[in-house]
Amino acid sequence: MTVQNIVVDGLRKRFGSKPALDGMTFAVDAGRVTGFIGPNGAGKSTTMRVVLGLDRPDGGTALVGGQPYRTLSRPLTQLGSLLDASALQPSRTARNHLLWLAHSQGLGVRRVDEVIELTGLGSAARRRAGGFSLGMRQRLGIAAALLGDPRTLMLDEPFNGMDPEGIIWMRGFLRELAQQGRAVLVSSHLMSELQDTADHVVVVGRGRVLADTTVARLRATISDGRVSVRTDDANAAGVLAAAGANVAAAEPGTLSVTGLAAPHVVAALNARQVVFSEVTAHRATLEEAYLELTRDAVEYRAGEVAR
Repeated sequence: MTVQNIVVDGLRKRFGSKPALDGMTFAVDAGRVTGFIGPNGAGKSTTMRVVLGLDRPDGGTALVGGQPYRTLSRPLTQLGSLLDASALQPSRTARNHLLWLAHSQGLGVRRVDEVIELTGLGSAARRRAGGFSLGMRQRLGIAAALLGDPRTLMLDEPFNGMDPEGIIWMRGFLRELAQQGRAVLVSSHLMSELQDTADHVVVVGRGRVLADTTVARLRATISDGRVSVRTDDANAAGVLAAAGANVAAAEPGTLSVTGLAAPHVVAALNARQVVFSEVTAHRATLEEAYLELTRDAVEYRAGEVAR
């Protein structure tokens, strides 16, 4: 049975005359990383604020473990969140910041020291947080989210400000949290990072869900069946056309083939003894799939540079 740690059902929210959420509906399941993606103004931040009880919806519900967040007696033990890495008292050390949060939830010093080590903050724990880089503040925010050892985590743009080493650490850390059976919701504009991290993705635009599926299925849906063939044999194009393919020269030594699946391309070339070095089926990246889905949902679009 699938355990749904966050359930968002029919959320509606307006700010003045502007609809921010227009029936937003999805669930975040335990044991996987769910990417939460969409253009600016799509409703991601508003949804997360509603989940945390920071904004009241005009309609619909958002439940954490079957209850509204504001009714939870010890919320940090059920949902850990990071919405703004700069939301801290800059004069406090990292450790004191975490101690203050832990005290508010009845958590002990031992757990503070555990999350400091988990997030790689050991050498910086007694430094003032106001002097941290954005990447270090992200680590501190994640440490705070983990304080209560929650079964659900909700993180907004956790890759921001991370150096390459930090990004690699973050990918593995998020996957490890999901492997422990936690539900992890990650909002990010960095499609390349989510492609290597998320199992599932919820794509939103203009306050509603555009897609709610696995990353693999989304990429396969958007892929166009194109096959790339690397060959210097002048007969290759004619052989493939005779087999029913549409063939175009992509670049010197490479053909772009549609209308014929990769195994049939290989079979046709082998049957006529055409020499080739590579046959590759095109598979859309998460970024390509995202751009295709949100093409009509982008609210802020730049114009072309005047020439």
